[in-house]
This record gives sequence, C-alpha cells and structure tokens, in this order.
Amino acid sequence: MQDHSPRPPPPFPDGIDPEADHRARLVQAMAEVLTQKGYADISVTDVVQRARVSKRTFYEHFADKEACYLATYSALSDDVLARIAAAGQSDRPAEERLLAATYAYLTALEERPLLTRTFLTEIQAAGPEALKLRRTIHQRFAELLRRLVDRTRHERPGLRAISSQMAAAIVGGINELVLLTIEEGRGPHLQAIGPTVVELLRAVLLAPAVPKRRAARLRRRTS
Repeated sequence: MQDHSPRPPPPFPDGIDPEADHRARLVQAMAEVLTQKGYADISVTDVVQRARVSKRTFYEHFADKEACYLATYSALSDDVLARIAAAGQSDRPAEERLLAATYAYLTALEERPLLTRTFLTEIQAAGPEALKLRRTIHQRFAELLRRLVDRTRHERPGLRAISSQMAAAIVGGINELVLLTIEEGRGPHLQAIGPTVVELLRAVLLAPAVPKRRAARLRRRTS
C-alpha cells in the first residue's frame, strides 16, 4: 500500500539534494517516520525503507538510530535558528525586527507540527545525549535572542539589556507556551500565540532594570 502521508519540509539547508545525498535522505526519512511513530517504536529498518537505501548505507553515516535522530533534531534546529537570525538582521525598524524574528520562529515550527511535537515531548526517550543537545540548542537560541536585543538597543536606548540568564528564561517560557499549545491540539496554529510572545518580550525589555544595591538587599532578605 502506497504511503500518502504528508512529507514535512526538509530539515536540512537549501541547496542539498536529498536524492543525491544519502545522509540528507536519511535525515529526511527520520523526520518523516517521526511524524508517524514515537522515537521508541522506530527502527533502523523503518528509516532505511523510507529513505530507500540499504542498512549498509545507513551505518556508513550513522552509528545507530540515536545518532540519526540527533542529526535530524540538529538539522531542524539549525533551520529554525537560521530563520530567526535572518529576520533579525533585516533593515526593518527595531521593533519590527523583533516581531519578524518571533513569527519566523513560530512559522518554522508551525510548518512541521507533528515533528515539533515529537521533539518537544519525546526528547527524553532518546536519552542523555538528546537532552544535552537540546540544552545546547536552547543556549544558542538564547544567545541569538540576546544579540537581537543588543542590536535593537542601539536604536532604542531605553530598552533594557538582557543577560544570558534572562535570555535563557525567556526562551524557556516561549518553549513552554509552544508545548502547551501543541498539547492542546493547536500545533498547526502556533502563530496564534505570537501576540503573547511579543507581550512577554515587551514586558521584559521595557521593564526598568533593578538597581544593583536594591538587588543586593533583596538577595539578603531571601537568604
């Protein structure tokens, strides 16, 4: 029986021909299989059949199923972060760049709702290396956000600078909101949470910084 399930957009960069690049085909195949099965239920056989390559070809590129999964997760994340960066580097006014970056992120996830759900909800099943990779990707996202804010502050000096820790907190909050939306069955409509994400960014960036002396007093009170 022919499989007519929708193919998610390729999670690898433009310019790579999946028909000519076996590794890209395997990554794409893993992405497609993940939309149909949980990570624990996927076998190498599932992936090679979808990619139309041999197991020997698979093991020429990946040590095991986990390595292929991590490569797929990494490729998808690279694509998402590249879209955010491109939106933030445009010549638009400062606030429009932040808005464009927000919707670039949500749009990229919205295009692959089933795959996004899998990577958000089943990452623990892939083991400690997958969790380590997720932390690395979240750190990259947070650093990208911090750089976007720094660039915006050159045009809007009144905006608050954010530390790496604050950027990580914002990324965590956004991802939690994305996860909640997906769990509610609204994965194909992630752009709907854009106003909430923008409101969060504005609340943080427009809030006055806490003076160091006051922050020190607050720490003493809670210690």
